[in-house]
Amino acid sequence: MIRPELSRALRRHQEVIAAGLAALFGLWLVWLGGLILGPLGVICIIGALCWAVIAWRRGRFQREIAGPGMVEIDEGQIGYFGAGRMLGGQIALHDLAEIRLLCLHERHHWRLKSADGQALLVPVDAAGAGRLYDAFASLPDIEMGRLTAALDQRVTAQTLWTRPRAQNRNRLDLPR
Repeated sequence: MIRPELSRALRRHQEVIAAGLAALFGLWLVWLGGLILGPLGVICIIGALCWAVIAWRRGRFQREIAGPGMVEIDEGQIGYFGAGRMLGGQIALHDLAEIRLLCLHERHHWRLKSADGQALLVPVDAAGAGRLYDAFASLPDIEMGRLTAALDQRVTAQTLWTRPRAQNRNRLDLPR
């Protein structure tokens, strides 16, 4: 009944649609007015707009499943289980030192590098790769807008995030 392209687009942006419905609910509360419902509606609209921005970015991060393998995130570990010749592995989020986006054979891949130099190559369009958005968002000083914008570019390799260096975390600062 619904065209397949439209169905895929609706599924991809269903969270944005839900945020829009929450904003409409907030508008209805404002329309009802009053000392309680008016401000509550404004708060609802602001929350829905913030939710819509995050949902839009998350929706752009998700791709149609066309790559080999599967991504799984469990207890702070990113796991990629490759298919065929693609190798898999796991890397803990707290050990992650660098995120790069590579374009290999006309396909994007995340290159996740750990602090000890091990690297994990994950196709952007692997099953479950959309979950990486929330995992990456938990990293310190990361710009999620930059990551989502990079997915639309055709650059061979670009470093999108490196872990900030801890500045003498173990040193005691005693007065002199």
